[in-house]
Amino acid sequence: MSVGGILFLSYLIISYIAGALISMTIILENRDPAKTMTWLLIFILLPGLGIVIYAVFGRNIRKIKMLRTQKLATDIKDKNLFENLDEIEELVTLEQKSIKNNRILNDLEDEDFVKRRVISLLLNTGVFPFTTNNNIEVYVDGNQKFERLLKDIENAKEYIHLEYFIIKESEIGTKIKNALIEKAKQGVKVRILYDDVGCWRFWFHRNFFNEMRKYSIQIEPFIPNKFPILGGKLNYRNHRKIVVIDGSIGYTGGINIGDEYLGRNKKFGYWRDTHIRVEGTSVYMLQMIFLTDWYYTTKEILLTKRFFPKIGHCGNSMVQVVASGPDSDWEAIHYAYFSAICQAKKSIYIETPYFIPDESLLKALNSAALSGVDVRIIFPKIADHKIVNTASYSYFSDILKSGGKVYLYTKGFIHSKVIIIDDKITSTGSANMDLRSFMLNFEINAFIYDKEVIDIMTKDFLEDMKNSEELKIEDFNNRSMVKKVKESIARLFSPIL
Repeated sequence: MSVGGILFLSYLIISYIAGALISMTIILENRDPAKTMTWLLIFILLPGLGIVIYAVFGRNIRKIKMLRTQKLATDIKDKNLFENLDEIEELVTLEQKSIKNNRILNDLEDEDFVKRRVISLLLNTGVFPFTTNNNIEVYVDGNQKFERLLKDIENAKEYIHLEYFIIKESEIGTKIKNALIEKAKQGVKVRILYDDVGCWRFWFHRNFFNEMRKYSIQIEPFIPNKFPILGGKLNYRNHRKIVVIDGSIGYTGGINIGDEYLGRNKKFGYWRDTHIRVEGTSVYMLQMIFLTDWYYTTKEILLTKRFFPKIGHCGNSMVQVVASGPDSDWEAIHYAYFSAICQAKKSIYIETPYFIPDESLLKALNSAALSGVDVRIIFPKIADHKIVNTASYSYFSDILKSGGKVYLYTKGFIHSKVIIIDDKITSTGSANMDLRSFMLNFEINAFIYDKEVIDIMTKDFLEDMKNSEELKIEDFNNRSMVKKVKESIARLFSPIL
């Protein structure tokens, strides 16, 4: 045997031994069987390379000490970092007891059982208070959102907190940068958290952030990667979009900071998205999530009452702001979606740029459709991530077969993350309808139980249907064998997409 042959054989032996050892670790962690089988298949088909892929995407960070749950909880209690946490926990405890004793949600009718169940579930999966003093504005694209956001920044008096997955050096990025610098000159404190992977471009455009730092604007990466392409933390991203201004105004949704969100990308054209502006007590939760993320990132203690001012009457919208991530005890957003879908009686409307549900959600949607519930999904016809888009189509087969309907958005690209159940509940935020959002990313969603807001969301959904073409089951079944094979192969990798 040649030297090259011996080296190659040695490489294979070492790769398979390493793959076997890692496989044993994965098996002993009792992970989801589908994910486990996916990794075993990758190790067999891609010796050596599979180990690299696992190092980047596969490690169970939930069990690695880099994450904050236990340490942060201990710090909060031991150092009394968050003066308001006791009050919020007490509120949640009282709400839990009230739900059990049927004393909460007195304004809801008996048929609003689905609301009670979801509210109760979210109270029991984390510190997510149910708030009733809120006013909500809904935006359908970046133009609406940024016009309002820039005005709110201009009117800021004490501080501005921003947390984004993507911040691009762009026309809108420059406008926001200049507005923040102007406020910093006036003495307003500005803090920015960004995802190190989502903002990878700043490795080549550092001056954008550095210019803001000159004016004492604090800018920090969440879970920084020294080597963002190979880092083991790459798979765990902060996908949240949060803005809090003076503790009284908050924003969350699906719109990052970049010109494509204003419809200026030639490939995508019009960019349809959903974002909300909130005034009221639910801003406390947006603030708490931001300050907790800030403390985890910087160890700077800001969890004090000055960041939670008294808020007068703002409106009557009922809201729960919910955070989830790989550090959470429960996949709160995932569980809430599952619960709401299972209890739907009339309709389930979903907008998502990526559709990779786990088996439980897929069965819940299929069961609902087979039971006569009106299941509709709006999905982009244009793909921004080809393999994810291809994998998504493999799941549409089950939806269409069970009687659900799928619509492909044709006006441009739809990035909106919305679910509407029975005109009773709507949720929007940063979470997509995929495994990454439910299990890997740090996400934030607002669950809204207000009829006026739900009617607005429903109207927007029906308008989006007019700008979409229905994916007929006959046409779908007649797609080429090559396309079917591509979809099936892409689906194999769905646990890590």
